[in-house]
Amino acid sequence: MEINELMVILGPTATGKTALAVEVARRMNAEIVSADSRQVYRGLDIGTGKDLAEYSEGGEQVPYHLIDILDPGDTYNTFQFKADASAIIREIESRGKLPLVCGGTGLYIESLLLDYHFRAATKQEDFRAEAEEMDNQILARQIEVLGGKLSAEDRKNRHRLIRMLEVLLFSEEEKQTRESLKIKKLHVFGIDLPREIVRRRISDRLIERLDNGMVEEVKGLIDAKVSVEWLNALGLEYRFISSHLRRKISYPEMFNSLETAIHQFAKRQSTWFRRMEKRGVEIHWIDGRKSLEEKVEQILAVAKNTD
Repeated sequence: MEINELMVILGPTATGKTALAVEVARRMNAEIVSADSRQVYRGLDIGTGKDLAEYSEGGEQVPYHLIDILDPGDTYNTFQFKADASAIIREIESRGKLPLVCGGTGLYIESLLLDYHFRAATKQEDFRAEAEEMDNQILARQIEVLGGKLSAEDRKNRHRLIRMLEVLLFSEEEKQTRESLKIKKLHVFGIDLPREIVRRRISDRLIERLDNGMVEEVKGLIDAKVSVEWLNALGLEYRFISSHLRRKISYPEMFNSLETAIHQFAKRQSTWFRRMEKRGVEIHWIDGRKSLEEKVEQILAVAKNTD
C-alpha cells in the first residue's frame, strides 16, 4: 500500500504529545491516528491519560482514530494495529486530509514506519541489546501484544522471555505475512524534554490523576469482572492499583512503586525512539520547553521545507 504523506508526533509519556498534535492537525487539515496500546480500550480513561477533551480544546473538534475501539479484556496486538492504522491512514488520505500518527508506543509506530521486525537486513544483535534493558514484565507484555502465550514459569525465566520475543519478531513466517506500507513523504517529530522535567511532570500528573478518581476507575473495572490478570498485563497504573485494591500493597507503597515504574517506562520510551533513529527513521526533535505556538511553527516550517 502506498500513501503520499504521513506525519508522526512521538515522545515519552507526559511530554504534551496530544495537545501539540491537535494544534498541528488544525493547522494542516489533519486527522489523528492514536498509537497508544492502552487507549484502544473503552473505560481506561484516567489511567491511560486519554484526555479526550484535548481534541476539542481551543477550536473545532479534531477527528481521532483507534481510541475506545475495544472492550476491556479484549486482545489487541501490533499486527492488528498496523492493519487498522494502515486502513485508516489510507481512508484519511482519500478524503484529501493529512494522516497524523500520535503516540508513545514505539512498537506500534515502528511497525508503520520501518517494518523493522520483519526485514532480513535487521540485525538481531540490536534487538538483543534492547531486550537486555527491558524488565521481565515489559518483555512479557511485548510477547503478548505479538500474540504469544506465556505460562507462569515463562514469566520468571528472563532468557526464555527474550528468546520467545526474538522468535516472534524474526520468524520467516511472520516476514511473509507482514504487509509493507510505502510512504512517499514522511515527517517524524519527537518532543524532547530534559529528564528532570519529565520526572516532575510524571509525579505531578500522577497525583492529579489519583485525585481525579484513578483508583475508582480501576475498582470499577474489577467490579465489572475485568480479570486481574488482564489488568496486570496492562502494567503501570492498572497493575499497581489493582494490587492495592486487593490489599497486597498499601496506598503509599502503591504510589511510590507506581511513580518509579512510570519514570522507568518514560526512560525506556526515550531509548526506543533514539534507537529508531539508528534504524533509519529521521526524527526532528522539538524542544518541549518552548510554547505550544513555537512548537507548532517549527513543525510547520520543517514540513514546508521538505515539500
